[in-house]
Formats: sequence, C-alpha cells, structure tokens
Amino acid sequence: MSLLVIFLFLLLAAFGMPLAFSLGVSALGGLILAGFDLSVLPPRIMNSVNSFPLMSIPLFMVTGELMLKAGIMDRLVDFANAFVGRVRGGLAQVALLSGAGLASVSGAAVADASALSATLVPSLKKQYGLGFSTGIVAAAANLGPIIPPSGAMIVYAFMAGSTVSVGGMFMAGVVPGLILVTILMFLCWLIAYLRDYPLVGEKANLANVFRQLRRSLVVFMMPVVVIGGIVGGVFTPTEGAAVGVVYSLLLGFFVTRKLRISDLPGVLLQAAKTSAIVGAMIAYASTVTFLFTIDLLPMKLANMMHGITDNPHIFLVLVALMLIVVGMFLESNAAYIMLVPLFHPIAITYGIDPLHFGFLFVFNLVIGMLTPPVGVVLFVVCGITGVKMGELVRESWPFIAAMYVLLVVCIFVPSIATWLPRSLGY
Repeated sequence: MSLLVIFLFLLLAAFGMPLAFSLGVSALGGLILAGFDLSVLPPRIMNSVNSFPLMSIPLFMVTGELMLKAGIMDRLVDFANAFVGRVRGGLAQVALLSGAGLASVSGAAVADASALSATLVPSLKKQYGLGFSTGIVAAAANLGPIIPPSGAMIVYAFMAGSTVSVGGMFMAGVVPGLILVTILMFLCWLIAYLRDYPLVGEKANLANVFRQLRRSLVVFMMPVVVIGGIVGGVFTPTEGAAVGVVYSLLLGFFVTRKLRISDLPGVLLQAAKTSAIVGAMIAYASTVTFLFTIDLLPMKLANMMHGITDNPHIFLVLVALMLIVVGMFLESNAAYIMLVPLFHPIAITYGIDPLHFGFLFVFNLVIGMLTPPVGVVLFVVCGITGVKMGELVRESWPFIAAMYVLLVVCIFVPSIATWLPRSLGY
C-alpha cells in the first residue's frame, strides 16, 4: 500500500500537478486502498497544522519580506564592499557576503535569489558577464536555508518530532555555513584569477569598514536578537519570529525609512501564499505518514537498510545519494515532509546524532535547489535575469561541486555540525 501511495504521488508530480494536490490525492487514494473510513482524514489534517511551532514559518517569511522592503540590501552591499576591498573577483565576493548577510535575516533561498538577482546582477554582469554573475547569485542565495534562521530547518524539526529542536538545528548550520561562505569566496577569487577578470573596488580601508559596520549594525542585530533569544531560551522559535516581525517594522519605518504602509498588504499576501502551500503539504502529508506507519514502512525500511549495512557512515552515504536524486526532481519542502518521518528514526537506530543527520538532510536538499531539472533557485534566477538555463548551470557547477565536497566532509566529520549546538546544551 505504501509503495502505491508513493507511486501515485510521484506520478502526479511528474505530470506537473501542484505538490499539495498530489499529496492530498495520494493520501485519499491510500485511505481508499486500505479500506479506512474517510472520516479519519479531516481530524488528522486539522491536528497536523494546529501547531504553535508551525506559526514560526509564516512569521519568519513576513520578517524576510519586510527586511527586503526596508532596503537592507543597500546597507549589506555597502558593508561587504568596504570589507572586501580591491581583490580579484571583488564584486563577486561582495555578492557572496551580501548573500550571507541576507541569509541571516530571511532564511529562504527563493526570496534571497529574487533580491540578489534584482539588485546585484546589473552591476555584476558589467564586470563578469551574465553567466558568471548569475552563477554567483544562485550560489549566494543557496546560503539562505543553511545560515540561521532557516525555514527548511523549522520544517525538518517539526517533521522529526521531539528528538530535534529548532534552536539546535539553527546552531548546527552556523559553522558549516561560515565554512561554505569561505570556500565559495575562494572559488570566486580562483575563477576570477584564471579568467583574468579586472580588479574592481577600492582598497580596504579600516575606517570605512567600521563606518559601514556602524551603519549596518542595526541590520545585523536582528539575527543576534532573534536567534540569540531562541538559543538562550528567552523565547520560543515562534515568539522569536514574532519579535523579528516587530524588529523589521521598526527598522523599515524609523531607521531606513523605506518601508511604507502600502507595502504591507503585498508583504502579507506573499507570506500567506507561501505559508499556505507549506501548510497544505504538511496537512496532507500527515495522512500519508499515518498510512506509512500502519503499513509498518519505517520498520521495513529500517530492516532493509540494516540488511545492507550496519556502518552508519555507509548509511549516510546511501541516504545522501538518494537525496541527490530526490533533490533533482522533487521540491525540497515536499521531500522534507515525505522523507523525514521515514529516515530520521532509522538514523537514530544507527546511533547517528539527530542534529548531525538533520543538518546533512537539509544541506543535501538545499544543494538540490541548484541542480536541474527542478532546481527552484535556478528557475528564479533565470526568470529575473533572463539568463539561459544551460549557461547558468554551466557557471554554477563549481559552486555545486564545492557544496557536495563539504557535504561529504560533514558526513565523516560530524563535529563540524554538532560541536556548536552540543556546546550550547542542545
């Protein structure tokens, strides 16, 4: 029965049906095949989304949209430009640092891709051409779900249950995120050197760096207040997201003064649409998960994996290979909702740290957002900049390869992801 439900979902998704619709039809078909009374469907759907922690998802989305409307990109770019100075690929380095700064307030790759494409690509392409410029922007946008706050990590923690906390997942992404930014910046320098791109920007000036830091400090304080409050136990992730909304409003109205009352309906509508899609998928997936449970699929899958190997590293490599394929064809939120309840319990039976497995799972699917044919970040960048998909993929592959290298290193060196959260008591 479980296999039929999975097949039906993949079939509908392959024919271009919306993922929430595909999950709903799959759940309904599974109940009919199992001979269950369909009246079990409404209460299960209601209970799955009637959750206080889930409120953090729309609130963080509103925060990200408000920060973009508040004009934080200008301040992030000015600070990054002052910090980088006159080096090879300097403008590309600025884009990456701006992406990292934007990731710390938005938590969503798609929103970051939209903002970075619209604001930075016109300047980048004058120096590097459209292909390399869009490749840089796509790689920078993909930092969004890795550096906290991260919407993907919130969804993962919710689907994994009590063994993983949102705060722990946030902290698991900090060190790998900083390492990834460093690797990507080195790659930018190397490509710029090999292609002999011109030097741009002014020499680094310490006084200018501090001046831009003071100007941008109010932006960087938002993740410090929100994430610090969550990690410190001052408030829950949902309360932290609400604090982020208030902070963004104050920043936009009274500091940058670029946010207008007329912007609020559009911000709320965009956040509502995205949240509704995620909520619908979670609602219908709860029924699919219920069918998997009564069909003993997690137990069967665990027995099958243990029959293949008892080595946790080999298990992680097998899951990573599977997620590479999944990430190429399935939207990441659907993958979290469908697969986390199956593989997270199995990882625990292998003795794998839940935060380690959670970070690897998220990181793997985040890379999938850059891989065709269903790389959502690629489509966003192509739609805004007009670059051809083939050219964008050709320029993005060094950054994708670097991300996979870091993923493999994190598989065999768990402390990269777990050291910080475990040091903080998670």
